[in-house]
Amino acid sequence: MRTALHKRRTSRRAALAGTVATVALTGAALLSTSVTSAGAATEWPEPQGEEPVSETIPVSGTYDGEMKRFYGEGDLGGGDQGEGKDPIFKLEDGAVLKNVVLGKPASDGVHCMGSCTLESVWWEDVGEDAASFKDDSSSARYTVTGGGARKADDKVFQFNGAGSLTVSGFQVSDFGKLVRSCGNCSTQYKRSITVKNVDITAPGKSIVGVNANYGDTATLRDVRIHGDSDKKIEPCVRYKGNDTGDEPEEIGSGPDGTTCRYSESDISYD
Repeated sequence: MRTALHKRRTSRRAALAGTVATVALTGAALLSTSVTSAGAATEWPEPQGEEPVSETIPVSGTYDGEMKRFYGEGDLGGGDQGEGKDPIFKLEDGAVLKNVVLGKPASDGVHCMGSCTLESVWWEDVGEDAASFKDDSSSARYTVTGGGARKADDKVFQFNGAGSLTVSGFQVSDFGKLVRSCGNCSTQYKRSITVKNVDITAPGKSIVGVNANYGDTATLRDVRIHGDSDKKIEPCVRYKGNDTGDEPEEIGSGPDGTTCRYSESDISYD
């Protein structure tokens, strides 16, 4: 009987220990989830080596830069705002570019010729544009997940093609526009833009610019704006685009339920 009692007590202690361990693991998992989902802003990565690029790197499939800093030299050595520059990376339809730091000069950054994914791509000093999206198919899907950009005199993401673009978990500071639907391209399309879970740090001009007359839409969710107490950064600006190359006319800003799809609760300031 004494032996049986000892076994029962041991069994109860083991069960209690297992319960405590389970609770601890669950708590740790919840803490981990809370930490990783608290916001998009993270420390900028420390580049793991450097690689000069004198000719555009073509990408099909997946290219993992292993957090190296890539920067232009030779014909790709310019970093001004001139049009028509070649990119550091050129992505074919379905390509994935990840774990890349683009240093200065970055020439014209990244060109997506079809649907593409940019995952943890960082621009230390945006040249002409950080990335341009160029496919003419309405089914094209462009995804930017994580990463960040600094020092963009004008646009960070230039949306020239058709389809939809989603930017999430991204951070940007010292910029002109985060995303601009091309206002005066020779061929125009309806474009859909979603910006969610992003951190925007002043100075900046606007988060999204879209062409209302071509049926563009911009959806904003969980946007955090820092250092802009006067609310000078426009979340969404509407334009009347054209295909003649003229400067597009600005026709309004703010939520309208049709082109600029968000509410005041989707934007926070600190």
